[in-house]
This record gives sequence, structure tokens and C-alpha cells, in this order.
Amino acid sequence: MPKNPRPRPRLSAARIGALSLLLPYLRPYLGRALAAAAALLLAAGLVLALGQGVRRLIDHGFATGSLTHLDGAALLVFGVVAALACATSARFYLVSWLGERVAADLRRDLFERVIGLSPAFFETARTGDILTRLTSDISVLQSLIGSSVSQWLRNGLLVVGAFAMLLVTSPKLAAVMLLVIPLVVAPLVLFGRRERRLSRAAQDRVADLGAYAEETISSLRTVQAFTHEPLDRALFGAEVERSVGAALRRVRTRSGLILVIIMLGFGAIVFSLWVGGRDVIAHRMSAGDLSAFVFYAVILGSSGAQMSELWGDLQRAGGAADRIRELLAEEPTITAPANPERLPPRPAGRVVFEEVRFRYPARPDHAALAGFSLVVEPGETVALVGPSGAGKTTVLQLLLRFYDPQGGVVRLDGFDVARLDPADLRRHIGIVPQDAVMFSQSARDNIRYGRPEASDADIRAAAAAAYCDFLDDLPQGFDTHLGEKGVRLSGGQRQRIAIARAILRDPPVLLLDEATSALDAESEQAVQKALANLSRGRTTIVIAHRLATVRNADRIVVMDRGAIVATGTHDALVEDGGLYARLARLQFSLTA
Repeated sequence: MPKNPRPRPRLSAARIGALSLLLPYLRPYLGRALAAAAALLLAAGLVLALGQGVRRLIDHGFATGSLTHLDGAALLVFGVVAALACATSARFYLVSWLGERVAADLRRDLFERVIGLSPAFFETARTGDILTRLTSDISVLQSLIGSSVSQWLRNGLLVVGAFAMLLVTSPKLAAVMLLVIPLVVAPLVLFGRRERRLSRAAQDRVADLGAYAEETISSLRTVQAFTHEPLDRALFGAEVERSVGAALRRVRTRSGLILVIIMLGFGAIVFSLWVGGRDVIAHRMSAGDLSAFVFYAVILGSSGAQMSELWGDLQRAGGAADRIRELLAEEPTITAPANPERLPPRPAGRVVFEEVRFRYPARPDHAALAGFSLVVEPGETVALVGPSGAGKTTVLQLLLRFYDPQGGVVRLDGFDVARLDPADLRRHIGIVPQDAVMFSQSARDNIRYGRPEASDADIRAAAAAAYCDFLDDLPQGFDTHLGEKGVRLSGGQRQRIAIARAILRDPPVLLLDEATSALDAESEQAVQKALANLSRGRTTIVIAHRLATVRNADRIVVMDRGAIVATGTHDALVEDGGLYARLARLQFSLTA
């Protein structure tokens, strides 16, 4: 997430209140939830009924010496056990089903939210942290719904029911147990507050760990090229220790809570047995009643101890829910207007920038564009050149409406792009970036990304136009899996697949962002041929540092510090002198 997130809510009941985000996800499955609740109530009632079965088995079976009575009591207890097994099995299935279903729905919605966020959000967000929320945090909530909540409710019912049965069996011994309850509840509250804080801290450390690992692994070639492995191992080890330290602080708190609860709870049971045993010896109480009392006291103590453990799970889930709710609350800064204007089915492709001013949110002190004005006519090829940081890429970002300018207007065919639905706008724009993005799929699927409904014939035609003849030589041809980020292809091959993707999209406006800058001469020649096919008949805006690649553009626009400093053809700009002539002199003298 952003390195400087907004202030978090106070660590109080608000952390548990974050779990309310689950209610809309449970509502569609209300029938299943009610069925699970019914099975839970039945199972709890049957557990309590076992105590009476034990009492009957002792007083009406063992004590009377009658085999008939013993057989009847044993059959009754077995019937209760069988019903309990069925009810518990049904409860487990229903709540596990709910946990899986809610987790799947939540992951889907969270993913939809993330990929709909504007690029400004990702200027400061950490990918590893986002992935942690999509995976481990939602898994915590899945465990809560699929296990912890039902167990907590079940144990809560058993605590209440067992205590009620203790009162019925022996008010005197029940009073002894009642004295211990405040001693059990007090540490539950005190330890719980500390665990809420430690749970969030532990989850944040896991997110830091994931973010560091994701960044390092995705840049592994650079790490190895600079022999940075020893330092990265040490840094990751330090992050692991921080994560373990935060987790162990939470574990120590919970273990202390468990110690206190079990000692007090079962200590009270032992004391009650001592008192009850004296009553049995004095014939003030039957052995069956004492056995039933012991049964209910054990249920009370064990259920109370389990509730204390599950309380920790509830705190941890509250922290996870808070982190997920924080991400779900993020709103994209770029959205469709309430009543968006509609572009024609096939725009002509006239692009206009009118006195555009823009600063990136993460760099508010630097003007990326300052009074930038440019008109690109339909079918014209315009090249943007200039030093790094001149604002060339920003022009493409604003045309794609990844950002909105702070001043001025960007238009496509006379339409203010801010008045358009971003999806409708981008549908008519194709882009070939400097680093061609390859997905971990087949070559066919990577090309089809440009138009998902395209036929195989269309895909092959686009590949042919992009000079992707190498695809037929791959082990499975177009169905060959390209590996993560297209690792099985060369840079030139990846670029040609990206061009085929853009050809398949068939956009009226084409954006080429340093599409050949990282290629060798042979690969560049093949890619340039493919780009010539792609740009024919389209409005094309080209960004290039290598001026040799744009000498034949209809017009070259020279940019510096967010503004246009010169416009013209290659020969005219060289003849006029200035920034372009200096850049050309440096580049062409170096390549001479």
C-alpha cells in the first residue's frame, strides 16, 4: 500500500467492527447460514443432552444393577451420539462451504477493485502488500467464517447451556463456578486489547516480507548481474526476523491468555469436584448427579478455554478485515462521468492538446507538462523527441486518460477525453510500449489480448503483418507457452508479438513508446517493418530517443521541460540548429 497511508482507526472495538464488511457477502447465502446455525444449535443441545444421558446411565444403570435399565440407558446415549455426529458433520460442511464461497467472492471483488484503480494509486502502492491482502488476509477471513465463528458460537452456547445445567444439577456447586467467571473474563478483555494491536502489526510485517520478496524475484536478473544476492539474503533475513518477532509477540500474548484461562477454569472444576465429592460421601448428592456435574463443568471449562483461543483468531481476522476494507475503500481518480459522451464507432483520430498543464501526484513540485499544445491530424505520424524528463511519455498517459490534466484540455475528434468513458476512449487506441508486456500464456493468447473475440484466422493475419514468422518454429507453434513475462522469446520477438496485438486491435490511434530502443540492428529492422504495416492509415504518435527511427515521420516535435521548443521535419530541424540539431549531431556522430 502507499508508503504514507492515511491514519488508521484506533485499535479498539473498531477493529472487530471491520468484520462488518463480511455481511454483504453472507447475505446472498442466508439460507445456508441459517441451516448452519440450526445444525450448530442442534449439536450444542445434543452435547448438553449427553450429560443427562451419563447421569441416567449411572443412576438408572450402574446403581440399580439392572441390565435392562443399563441397556436402555446405553442405547439412549448412543442415539444422542449418533444425532450429534450428524449435526456436527452438517455444521462443518455448511460453514466450510460458506467460508470458501465468501472468500472467493471477496477475492473477486478485491481484484476487480485493484485493477480498476488509477495509475496514480500505484505510484506509491506496493504490489507485494496488495497480493498479501488478496491471498493471506482473505484466507484469515475464510478461516474465520469456515471454522472460527461457528466454533466460537458453539462454545458460547455450550458455556451458557452448561452453566444452566450446572444450576439445575447443583446450585451450590454452580455458585462456586460462578465466582470464577469474572476472573476468566478480566484477562480475556485485557489480553485481547494487546492482541488486537499485535495482530495488525504481525500482518503488516508479513505484507512487508511479501513486498520485498516480490520486488527482488521480479528483478532477479539485475540482482544476480550486480552480485547483490548476499546483501539481499541478509536484508530478506532481517525482514523475516522482524516478521517472526511481531508474530511471536502476538503468540506470547495469546499463550499467556490461554495459561490464565485454563488454570482458572479447570482449577474451579477441581475445586468443585472436591466439594461435590464430599457431598456424595455424605449422601447429599448422587453419583449420577456428580458425574453429570463434572461433565457440564468440563464442557464449561474446555469451551471457555477454546473461546479464549478463538478470541485471538477473531482479533487477527479483524486486523485482516481492516486491511481489506482499506483497499476496497480506495476509489479510482479516473472514472467515467455520470453521462459520458460517446465516440463514433470509428473515430477519424484527430488528437488535440490545448494548453495542457500537468503534475504527477507523486511529484507535485515538478511540472511534467507546462502549457503544452499540439494538433495531430488523422493519419499523420508525429514523433516526440527530447531529453529524458521532457514530458513525452506524459503526453501518451494523458491521451489514454490514465491521468487528468490540472489545466487545459485533451481532445479526440473534438471530444474532451475527460467527458468520455475511459474504456470507450481506450478501445480506440493501441499502444506498443518499450518493454513489451507478455503474459504467462500461449503466443496465441498473447496476440488475442488485443481483441479477445478475434478468430484464429484474424490472429494469424495479425501475426503475419507483424513478421511473427518465428512462431511457427516454436515447439507448439502458436500454442507454445511463452513463460513468465515471455522469457522464452528474444526482445525483438516480444516486440513483434506486441505489434501483432496492436494490429489485431485495429485502432484509429496508435502510440509507439520507444518500441525499438532496446533492440539490436537485425531485430530493429524486422520490428520497423512491422511498425510500418501497423501505422499505415492511422494517427500515430511516436516517442523515440534514437532519432534515426523517426527521420521519416510527417512531423517531429521537439520537447524540453514539458513544452514544445521546435516543430518540423528532420532536415528542417537540423538546418535550424537548436536542441534537435544538437541531439542529432551527438547521435549521428556516434553512429558514424
